[in-house]
Amino acid sequence: MLGQARAVQRHTPLVRDDEDRLTGRIIELAAVYGRYGTPRITAMLRSEGWHVNHKRVERIWRREGLKVPRRQPKRGRLWLNDGSCIRLRPEHKDHVWAYDFVQGRTHDGRAFKMLTIVDEFTRECLSIDTARRLTSDDVLERLCWLMTTRGVPTHLRSDNGAEFTARVVRDWLEGVGVATLFMEPGSPWENGYVESFNGKLRDELLNGEIFYSVKEAKVLIEMWRTHYNTIRPHSSLGYRSPQAVIPATATTDAVEACSAAPASSARETHRTTEVECGTNRGGTSGHARRRIPRDPRGSGVRAIHDLPVRVARDD
Repeated sequence: MLGQARAVQRHTPLVRDDEDRLTGRIIELAAVYGRYGTPRITAMLRSEGWHVNHKRVERIWRREGLKVPRRQPKRGRLWLNDGSCIRLRPEHKDHVWAYDFVQGRTHDGRAFKMLTIVDEFTRECLSIDTARRLTSDDVLERLCWLMTTRGVPTHLRSDNGAEFTARVVRDWLEGVGVATLFMEPGSPWENGYVESFNGKLRDELLNGEIFYSVKEAKVLIEMWRTHYNTIRPHSSLGYRSPQAVIPATATTDAVEACSAAPASSARETHRTTEVECGTNRGGTSGHARRRIPRDPRGSGVRAIHDLPVRVARDD
C-alpha cells in the first residue's frame, strides 16, 4: 500500500489442499529413515508420485522441527598430483569391485565381522557376509560365488588386510584374470567407494540397531542391503537407486569367463565349467573340491555344489 514501509507488509501464504497429507508423509519418511535429509526425502516423494520441489520440502521440514544429527567432520586428505585421491576410476559395470571388512557387536559386547563387496560404477552392494570370524577362505568362497553367478570384474580394489593379501586369494585372482589394486598403507581414501558404503552401513543401520545374535544381524543387514540397492536414493546417481540406473541382467557366460584363466608359461588355459578357487596346499597336483556355503540371501538352495578347484601343477 502507498505510504507504508515494506517492513510492515505481510504476505498471507496460500495453503494447498494436500499440505496436511504431504506433511504427514514427510514425517513418516523422516521417522523411518532418520539419517535422510531433505534431498533424499524429496527424491523419495517424487518416486511416489508427489509433485513437489525441494524448497517446499525444506519449508515443511523446518516448520516441523525435523533435524538430522550432524556427522563428524571428515579428516584432511592427501591428494595426488593429478588432483584425485583415487587411482583408477570405474568406467562401466563390473569394471572395478571393491571389498573391505566392517566390525560390529552384538548386545553382549561380542564382535562380529562383515565382508562388504560393492561395484564402484553402479554403487551396487553385491554382498555382505556376516559371521563371528571371516578368513581368507571365506573371502575366496564369496568371490567364487559372485564371479560364477555375475561375471568377472576387471579390477578388484582392497586394503592390505591379511585376508586380501593371502597367497591363495592372490593366486586365484591372477588365475581368473582379475587385476588387484592394493591401496597405499594409511590411505583409506584410495578405497573411497567401499569406505563410503561402510560409513552409510554404520550410520544408517549399525549405530541404530541392537543385535541379540549373529543370525538376527544377518537378517537385518541383508534387508538393509536390499533396500540400499533397490530403494535408497543415491546422490551420485542423480538420487536414483542402482537398480533403477542399471537394471540387473543375467550373465550368460559367467562360468565360462570365470573358468578361462589367462595363458602363461606356468599354467595352461582350459575352457571348462570348472572354476579355479585356490591352490593345493598339500603340494600335489590334480583336482581338489571346495564346499561352498549355503547362499546367505535366503533362497535355501546352494548356489554352487561342491565347486571344483583346478590346481596348477608345479613343474
